[in-house]
Amino acid sequence: MLDLSAKKPEALLPTDIFFQTPYWAQVKSRQGFKPLAFDLESRKCGDVLVLLQPCGDKKVAVVPQGPEYAPDEENYGPFLEDFSLALAKELGPDVAFIRYDLPWKSLYADEMKKREWTAFPEPRIREMRMNMGTRHWNIRKAYTDLTVASSLVVDLDGNDDALLARMKAKTRYNIGLAGRKGVTVRTVSAENLPEFHALYCQTAQRNGFASCSFENFAALFKCRLAARGNSELVFLLAGHGEDNLAGAIIGISGKAANFLYGASSSLKRGLMAPYLMHWTAMTLARDRGCLTYEMGAVSPGLDPAHPFHGMYRFKTGFGGRIELRSGSWDFPLDQDAYRGFCNTEGLTRYRSTQRAS
Repeated sequence: MLDLSAKKPEALLPTDIFFQTPYWAQVKSRQGFKPLAFDLESRKCGDVLVLLQPCGDKKVAVVPQGPEYAPDEENYGPFLEDFSLALAKELGPDVAFIRYDLPWKSLYADEMKKREWTAFPEPRIREMRMNMGTRHWNIRKAYTDLTVASSLVVDLDGNDDALLARMKAKTRYNIGLAGRKGVTVRTVSAENLPEFHALYCQTAQRNGFASCSFENFAALFKCRLAARGNSELVFLLAGHGEDNLAGAIIGISGKAANFLYGASSSLKRGLMAPYLMHWTAMTLARDRGCLTYEMGAVSPGLDPAHPFHGMYRFKTGFGGRIELRSGSWDFPLDQDAYRGFCNTEGLTRYRSTQRAS
């Protein structure tokens, strides 16, 4: 059994996981979550940030990209069960379930790459494997992943020439083209959020996804200076003349940079502004001491039918590797409340799919 002890979120240990930092705890607090933090004392497994979110007359406990500590693969399920039972004692009876966005390597990663699978196995199969060795068989695959289970990560070691050499020829060409055509990328501040949000809304409408509110973006910058630790935001806008063509908000923690939010204009798409913007973000991150630049969601493999195929084609051009992670998992504490939540979540997803089609 694991022993947990509560600590203040601002005392979380330094980490390369941006979503497990004191800074992220403050951001989510502004967005309506209650941040909690715990030390995993009995096994010296570090600490973990937990976010409590209201859900009707109950609450949901969300562990964003945590726990950072990963046991051996055959012990994923038993460790998660032990941690969940220990955490439940600390959270109280009004928490319906715990949702983990696990940063751990997928149990299927090696097999998927070896056999060139382009999708994860179905949830029922994944649940059987995750629950092997557990006592209660109570770990459920979440309906959706909070962040991404397959992400493109670019290594930043080397000088400019070394980074460019690892890219595809077309990507190198488009980076150069944007520069030759007069696209410029500048580091900006929170004062430029309205310009970025306008681009972001264009992107959401063009690609058929729900956009985040302006207030969500504003919270990122309201917490930046107050947070302790090794977190930083880099805010970029790419433009041509008077037109903003692309934007990016990059989160840096420790030796890792994360592409958090991006946006692009429907204008002048032939100028390839996003290519120059990402190249600028990579070099800035490297110069700040980062070893990796995570670009986010891609399809697990080359599958034209996958909804992330377009992102796969764009992002893999920058080189790097696809990391296949475990994704989001639930540990129900109140079975009736959890079933009700899942029914609502499934219905919401169905309606959003119908609106997009």
